[in-house]
Amino acid sequence: MRVLVISDTHGKDENLNKVLEMEKNRDMLFHLGDIEGREGYISLNSNCPCYMVAGNNDYFSPLKNILVVDVGSHKVLLTHGHHFYVSLSTEYLKAEAIAQGCDIVMYGHTHKPEVDVDDEVTVVNPGSLSYPRQEGRLPSYVIMEIDDETQEVHYTIKYLNK
Repeated sequence: MRVLVISDTHGKDENLNKVLEMEKNRDMLFHLGDIEGREGYISLNSNCPCYMVAGNNDYFSPLKNILVVDVGSHKVLLTHGHHFYVSLSTEYLKAEAIAQGCDIVMYGHTHKPEVDVDDEVTVVNPGSLSYPRQEGRLPSYVIMEIDDETQEVHYTIKYLNK
């Protein structure tokens, strides 16, 4: 199973389109918020099951703030993260994931890519495709791959060159 994880596209399609073209081999797509009205466009162009959550800039969006998705034998909590103070730490986010019975939690909001694997819960942030904030400021996303037999998960942070 191969999952494309993106966030914080902020209504801009140029880098999104590049990633959708480059990462055609996907079984699922997660968008972690700040979609800004492009939900329909992303759904139509994902060519796979697509799960999206609302971000702090998704005003009047019908999207939920939190989704729990089963991916193989794993339970993944999807959220934008702004309700969990992720700009300060992921402590509350991890606690929510554990409370919901999830072993993986994915969030956006900070525009900084991160993969933090620990024994209780793995925390993943794909960064931003439109307004990256990490050193080097390259647009980023994550590929999550799950071995069908062992259910072992691997994460790869990928960067677009400008």
